[in-house]
Amino acid sequence: MELKVTSYHVDDLGVASVKFNRPGRGNSWTKRTLAEFRWLMQTADDDPAVRVIVVSGEGKQFCVGADYAALDHYTAGDKNYVASVDPQGLARPGHGVRPEYEHELVWLWGMRKPVIAAINGACAGIAVAIAAFCDLRYAVAGAKLTTAAARLGLPAEYGLSWVLPRLVGMTAAADILLTGRIVLAEEALRMGFLNAVFGVAEFESRTTEIARSMAKTVSPIAAMTTKRQLYADLMNGDVGASVEVSKRLIGELQRHPDFREGVHALMARQDAAFAPSPAGLQSESGSSP
Repeated sequence: MELKVTSYHVDDLGVASVKFNRPGRGNSWTKRTLAEFRWLMQTADDDPAVRVIVVSGEGKQFCVGADYAALDHYTAGDKNYVASVDPQGLARPGHGVRPEYEHELVWLWGMRKPVIAAINGACAGIAVAIAAFCDLRYAVAGAKLTTAAARLGLPAEYGLSWVLPRLVGMTAAADILLTGRIVLAEEALRMGFLNAVFGVAEFESRTTEIARSMAKTVSPIAAMTTKRQLYADLMNGDVGASVEVSKRLIGELQRHPDFREGVHALMARQDAAFAPSPAGLQSESGSSP
C-alpha cells in the first residue's frame, strides 16, 4: 500500500514504528488513515522480525481525532455513518483469535505483538480509543487528552464506555466521558490511564528504550501468550479458570525453545537470544474455557 498519511520503520532489534503522518493537520483521522493504519499493523504483526510495535504521531501531536472536514460531512444528517466506516476490503489485523476482538480497534488485542502508544502530544477523540486498546501507554509531559464527543453532541465512541471504566474505574471514566474536558498527561497518569509520563526532551528516547528493551529481552512466544491471557481473562472473569489455563500454558511453553534459551541465559548470567517467531504463529489457547 502507498503510504500517504502514515509512515513505517523497523529498527535493528525489531521495533516497528507506526506513525500518523499529517503533521500540518494535527495527524487528524480520515478513512485513508484507517486503511493505512490497519494495513501497517497487519504488516508488522505478520513480520517475524518485528517484536514490538510503537504507535505515535509525526511532529508534536499524536492525533487530534477526526478531521474537521470529515466531521462537517455528517452535519447534514443524511449520511449513513455505519456504512461509511465499514472496514470491508481493509486489512484485518488481530482477527481470528476471539469474536469479541473482531471490531474496530479491539483487534489490537488480537495482535501477536505488544503494542505501545507513545502519545507525543495532543490526543483527542478516536485517538483516545486507539491508545486505550494498546497494551502500554506513555505520554509526553503536558500532553492534552480529551474524548471531546460530549461537546460535539456525540456519544462515547469506539468502545470507550466499556474500556475506560476497566482502565481507570467508573468514577474517572464518567468524568472523562461526560465532561469531554481536557485531561493533562499528569492527571491521566494518576487516573491509571498511562504507564508513565516523560519530559519533552527525554520522551522519544525513553519510549524507544522501553520498546527496545522488550524486543531484546522478552520471548516473542511468551509475550504473545501473556497478551492472550490478559485480554481473555478480562472477557471471562473466572480466576479459577485463569489458574488452570496458566498451568496448561506453562506446560506448553516449557516445550518451546524459548524456555530452554531463557533458563540457559539465566544460569549463564547473560541475555537470552530468543529467535523470531514464525509468521502466522498463534498460541494454542490464551483464553479461559
